[in-house]
Amino acid sequence: MKKVVTFGEIMLRLAPPGFLRFSQTNSFDIIYGGGESNVAVSLANYGIPVSYVTRLPKNDIGECALMEMRKRGVGVDDIIFGGDRLGIYFLETGAVSRGSKVIYDRAHSSIAEIKSGMIDWEKVFKGAGWFHWTGITPAISQGAADACLEAVQKASEMGITVSTDLNYRAKLWKYGVEPEEIMTELTSYCDIILGNEEDAEKHFGIKPEGLDITTQGHDVKAEAFLSVCQQMMEKFPRAKKVITTLRGSLSASHNTWAGVMYDGKTLFESPQYQITHIVDRVGGGDSFMGGLIYGLLTYHEDDQNALNFAVAASCLKHTIKGDANLVTVEEVQKLMGGDASGRVAR
Repeated sequence: MKKVVTFGEIMLRLAPPGFLRFSQTNSFDIIYGGGESNVAVSLANYGIPVSYVTRLPKNDIGECALMEMRKRGVGVDDIIFGGDRLGIYFLETGAVSRGSKVIYDRAHSSIAEIKSGMIDWEKVFKGAGWFHWTGITPAISQGAADACLEAVQKASEMGITVSTDLNYRAKLWKYGVEPEEIMTELTSYCDIILGNEEDAEKHFGIKPEGLDITTQGHDVKAEAFLSVCQQMMEKFPRAKKVITTLRGSLSASHNTWAGVMYDGKTLFESPQYQITHIVDRVGGGDSFMGGLIYGLLTYHEDDQNALNFAVAASCLKHTIKGDANLVTVEEVQKLMGGDASGRVAR
């Protein structure tokens, strides 16, 4: 099987233990993660050859991030070095009616200062069949957006499948451009587009017909997103599939979780899961994307099973501390088969 390549920023995550607030803690738990590195880890767990591309500082913290990827079986040979620091984000984990909170400290990170021409994309894509990026990367800086554009153009030229998770981040996009200016060109190269209703509206002004997203609450109807998928395909004619996750938030600890996929003709809908005691919801979308890429690569033309795998995989991610989804194919398939008992395996 040809390798999958992902590109983006890996960060140092600092979080108070348990459910402590920032003002209560005297220590932080350390985890390394980022949207595209999380996808890479998922794929490596599923046995898919995967290479992760980023720019790291040549210091001990950069080396720790590199070792984390290597430990998880992710290829790191195409990572470049330069700059002075790794981006940081602080996470306060919410519970019940108190939502989680993220504070970024990623200005002037190594990848924020990346420039066109620093990465030899033709070399990176040798032996690759799939390239994945997210909307987080071009939101970091103009240089990161330029590097991402180089990547999607070269991947397209080489006949490589290109996927994106639109991943709108309101706290980024601070360098003086409108997201739509950058994201429209980048997304035009994509075969597979993942995004929720907020991503579509904030990046492209596309809204679901007949759905007020401010009051969607507990029971999210899949059919309401058909119009979003259709509008996305009209805007991006190269796209073969448009996918959205459906999260209903009853509380910070209890969510419903499902997904839909549209191929231009059929709207596929997954089963809905009740996630009643969330351990860590950070990386939920990344775990969905990792599961989706695996499903599309291994289930081939069976889009329903590919979608079901992605939703089950990301459902399990909510039970795992940290950014990355550390589950196996067998565990995902067990949940897909209806076994959510959580019984001890022995």
